[in-house]
Amino acid sequence: MRVLVFGARKYDIDSFQSAVPGGSQLEFTFIDALLDEKTAPLATGYQAVCIFVNDICDANVIEKLSQLEVKFIALRCAGFNNVDLSAAVKYGIKVARVPSYSPEAVAEFAVGMLMTVVRKYHKAYNRVREGNFLLDGLLGMNICGKTIGIIGTGKIGLLTGKILSKGFGATVIAYDPYPSKVAEEYGISYVATLDELLSTSDIISLHCPLMDSTKYIINDNALAKTKRGVIIINTSRGALIDTYALIRALKTGHVSAVGLDVYERESNYFFADSSAKVISDDSFARLLSFYNVFMTGHQAFLTQEALENIAQTTVQNLLDLESSGTTKFIVEP
Repeated sequence: MRVLVFGARKYDIDSFQSAVPGGSQLEFTFIDALLDEKTAPLATGYQAVCIFVNDICDANVIEKLSQLEVKFIALRCAGFNNVDLSAAVKYGIKVARVPSYSPEAVAEFAVGMLMTVVRKYHKAYNRVREGNFLLDGLLGMNICGKTIGIIGTGKIGLLTGKILSKGFGATVIAYDPYPSKVAEEYGISYVATLDELLSTSDIISLHCPLMDSTKYIINDNALAKTKRGVIIINTSRGALIDTYALIRALKTGHVSAVGLDVYERESNYFFADSSAKVISDDSFARLLSFYNVFMTGHQAFLTQEALENIAQTTVQNLLDLESSGTTKFIVEP
């Protein structure tokens, strides 16, 4: 099977080349371009494509892939909101994903991001390098004793809550339509409604998938229910937050700090060097201008262990699809 890997970076190439078993008939080709309607023809002659979170795989792209006789779409990530699954079924293309690669990687990053915005590590680092040892403007707060709301208690949300509860002594509450049986063991208590979490939490961390029901789960209405001075952390999907609403809340001081590893229109900038370009997205530029917003470029997943798991699971998905036409990590509408 010939597989075209879109949006490949050096770490992808290294991990995938190490994951292919000896004697395998899988042949990977790695390209920088992201998948979209214009780049889809690059898949000519390939039986499968491998994509990531910012590739566009809507109905038009899937139709083009079908015309090129692509049979499989391998997602090297857990999320699949960028794939039109109904179109994939219509055109007979199987879609597989990596449901869990290293929840510890994202959970640990989320906690690190929280500590950064609370204790201002990034600002202190820059000051000291410039010879400025003043402490003015670096006032933080304790995590111990604070109420932290976790929205979404999959593996990542549970582990984040466990670290904050067991490690920091925070009171961790959560909201999820499908509660986990191990939450109590992790020091997490569920609240009955999202409104209760919003109004009670000093800090809110987002860990839910992006679906129609969760898009803009943090909007003007939701923010109005939060405490003044609330801190928000998002390492899940950018469109969980209405950027315009967040900017309004930052401008009034209602939100005191934000940590974002994702942004709803990140595909225009993330995973590429845009340092010599003008950021034309005014909302993105405005977020970057706030002193109390800390942003990273979707790197929460980026650990050696996670990359190994992603590559191994993706390779196995492709081998299973080739041999039997299905895999245990198939994604269906």
